[in-house]
Amino acid sequence: MTRYVALLRAVNLGSHKKISMADLRELLAGLGYGDVRTYLQSGNAVFTARETRTERVAAAIEERLAAGLGLTTEVILRTAEELQGVVEHNPLEVGDPAKSTVLFLLEPPPEDWLSGIDLGRFAPEEMRAGERELYYRLPNGIGRAKLPIALGRRLKTPATMRNWNTVTNLLSLAV
Repeated sequence: MTRYVALLRAVNLGSHKKISMADLRELLAGLGYGDVRTYLQSGNAVFTARETRTERVAAAIEERLAAGLGLTTEVILRTAEELQGVVEHNPLEVGDPAKSTVLFLLEPPPEDWLSGIDLGRFAPEEMRAGERELYYRLPNGIGRAKLPIALGRRLKTPATMRNWNTVTNLLSLAV
């Protein structure tokens, strides 16, 4: 059995792509997943599945979201162990956890995706890349941040951002 953390991309933002967490829990349980828990109202779920191939689990959830709820979005998964690694390997000082974020990528970015960009011009904002995550420290807040927007345009893979509080709380639910 594998413990997963599902991060639904761009749901419950204003009136766009609405899903209740009760519906999400029911959908995941209907797929045969166990010990389903959700966190906050922004498409975060933790569950256990027999399937060990992440891509199959994500595809099953995406298909059921579309067929059952008419919701088309990407599901970005990490195992509990992978999320533990995300937390343990954060290369930035967290400081205010509401101003530190992780952008979870569906796929690793290409090796040259940062070529020609001067990250220093976005100071005091900072970014460090992990394997399939980008870590941000945004001292002026997420709403005023410029760096994630600039870098997001360069990424060619779906991604979803969570603040450090959410990341660590999801890890607590997953382990």
